[in-house]
Amino acid sequence: MTDRKDDLQTLTGIGTDENPSDAFLPYPTSTLSPAIVPNDLTSFKSRGVSQVERDLQQKLLEIREEYISAITHFNWNKLAYEADINFEPVVGQTYYLYHARGRNLLSMIPPDQWFQKHLASLRLNVDRQFELEAIGEEIDEQELFTNSQ
Repeated sequence: MTDRKDDLQTLTGIGTDENPSDAFLPYPTSTLSPAIVPNDLTSFKSRGVSQVERDLQQKLLEIREEYISAITHFNWNKLAYEADINFEPVVGQTYYLYHARGRNLLSMIPPDQWFQKHLASLRLNVDRQFELEAIGEEIDEQELFTNSQ
């Protein structure tokens, strides 16, 4: 006598775990089965590649800008700390970097009151770093930094 459970499985076409039905196999089992056509992924790949390239190009531009900003910040601090300073700068105050008598000088005197070559106005922050507030008129940063090294 056959088991009722086996009869139900053969009627519904599900099959058993050991012998699954052909309808649920991931590949065709007959010549009458529909042809398997692989998906065309070229548009997916090209969109993905262009999106990744665009995103990474933007990221590289941001990193480059951040790098240039850090180098510029470093160069201004180097100029300020290597300049002649005859006082102890106070955090939060603005100081003025001049080029006078062949050397750089950090001063408390604003450029409208002293007629030396004004390079920049710098503010000393809590981290003891000088933040650039303004560049003097007709000052080329690239030329200034290359000449100071």
